[in-house]
Amino acid sequence: MVVRGEKEVLPSATRAEAAKALRQFTTAYNAADKSYDSSLDADRVTGALGAIDAARLKAGRATSPGGNPAHTPLVLSDARITIPAKAGWPRWFVADTAANKGGTARWVFVFTRDGLDDPWAAAYLTLLDPDVVPEFKKDANGWAEAVPANSAELAVPPRYLSKEYVSYLKGGGVKFAPGSHTSRWRAERRRNAERPGLVRQYLDEPLTQGDYAPLALRTADGGALVFFATRHFEKQTAAQGASVPVPNKAVRALTEGEIKQSLTLEFVSNEVARVPEGSGRVEILGRIQGMTSAKGE
Repeated sequence: MVVRGEKEVLPSATRAEAAKALRQFTTAYNAADKSYDSSLDADRVTGALGAIDAARLKAGRATSPGGNPAHTPLVLSDARITIPAKAGWPRWFVADTAANKGGTARWVFVFTRDGLDDPWAAAYLTLLDPDVVPEFKKDANGWAEAVPANSAELAVPPRYLSKEYVSYLKGGGVKFAPGSHTSRWRAERRRNAERPGLVRQYLDEPLTQGDYAPLALRTADGGALVFFATRHFEKQTAAQGASVPVPNKAVRALTEGEIKQSLTLEFVSNEVARVPEGSGRVEILGRIQGMTSAKGE
């Protein structure tokens, strides 16, 4: 199948292409993880996952220049590929797999590409319990439905989900259901905000452009499963006469400047949410976050 039209609705990939993309990603990911060399999978990751992976490998190489002494190859199995039929770019699909890491959790990837000559790259990855992966709406040929970013049919249009999540983390509200990535995360931040000799301040930013753009699949109940990204900052400031806790080697490898009185950590996070049709609360099903940089002052 050759995909050329910007307006014609076509499957984003063939099933064989999607399966090949998953194999190519796994091979590249394992090579990069074994040697702590981000150049080996740079063309197979992008967006939020790409930022998290690159920082992880950079820190690993700084602390273990000879490679990853704890490397165990990632093995993906029981892949369930969901391919939306859509017009225009980017083309994308979801791969829901079992893995030899993470216990019984399913590894749920989103692969994207922006043109026929581009390789498929994993932009999102979350780990979900098997019973929370929803059923997707599919047509008679088995193709899924991509939900437009500005869809007004959902409780929150996908294009605004990152912004709304950031607003919720700052001020709370009723748009998001209670859970470990919403109410409990906010409560944890409040508990950690002020400790003897140390203050923590938090700042969150939406990520919505380019390879960080949200992607949404229609679920069988009429809602959508939405993949989106955010950026988070945590500034640790020590009181006079106290010091910032000494970070571990991985954090120091990503830190610029000298840690005197404060340390600001930067994270990229990718989330997956179940957004209901019409009205109702958004449920954050999973979130993977990785530190991407830090600054000492």
